[in-house]
Amino acid sequence: MDEASGLEAAKIVADEARQRPAFNDPRTPWAGKPRRADILCWAGIMLSGIFYWVTLPLRTHLVGTHPLWSTLIGGGTESIISAAAFARVGHGSLILVLLAAIPGLMKFDPLYWWAGRLWGERIIVLLGGKRNRGERYMARVQRWGRKFTWPAVIVSPFLPIPNAIIYVIAGWAGMRLLTFVILDIIGTLLWAGLLSGLGYALGHHAVVVAQAISHYGLWVSIGLVVVIVFFQIRSQRHMMSDYNAARAAQAAEGEQAPESDKAPEGDQAATP
Repeated sequence: MDEASGLEAAKIVADEARQRPAFNDPRTPWAGKPRRADILCWAGIMLSGIFYWVTLPLRTHLVGTHPLWSTLIGGGTESIISAAAFARVGHGSLILVLLAAIPGLMKFDPLYWWAGRLWGERIIVLLGGKRNRGERYMARVQRWGRKFTWPAVIVSPFLPIPNAIIYVIAGWAGMRLLTFVILDIIGTLLWAGLLSGLGYALGHHAVVVAQAISHYGLWVSIGLVVVIVFFQIRSQRHMMSDYNAARAAQAAEGEQAPESDKAPEGDQAATP
């Protein structure tokens, strides 16, 4: 290949390197240009987070007045305990509490299973954070297979880690959607049954606490939403700042690459 062809090839590679980072956003779990399924799944996950924070004031208000509705909307621990306590004093039944807890707790779980199917290790590492929890669980799946994933989905509500990590690992490991939903229902009922038993045992005392939460918790929850949004925006700005700096460095390297391929004029003259 002559020098002109080599310089042209180096220029093409540099141009591709500048364009590629536009579809390699560190905030997204896919590599390259997103597909329709990528956009739909990611939008669903984003909307699930927005739904949680937007409904927080409403759920806090309902926990001491209509806890069954609060359980159905959000499936929060305090809502299930309160609904069971109300059932103890004659308002509702434990069966209704358990039935409301299933959609309340599970409504967005299949999204994370789907994310595991779509993006595999990238989304697991992204959700695992700096502690590399996702990588540790992936290693266990590779060693144990179903012996790990099936029990993990059932006991995920009891584990001190985000349930989403377990759900995306289940999708990545190849678990069928029907199997995942059945195991998730079993785990949800076990968790909701434990909380319902606690609320039923507390009875009137839990009802009094729930009513106090409804009275004072509305403004507290609104303030909490404002604080969380502030820190999320600041975190996104820092991430994009680092990302743009990395893009600039990569673009600079791409521009310097063709020049580095050129031999110094003195060397060319000395070559026989």
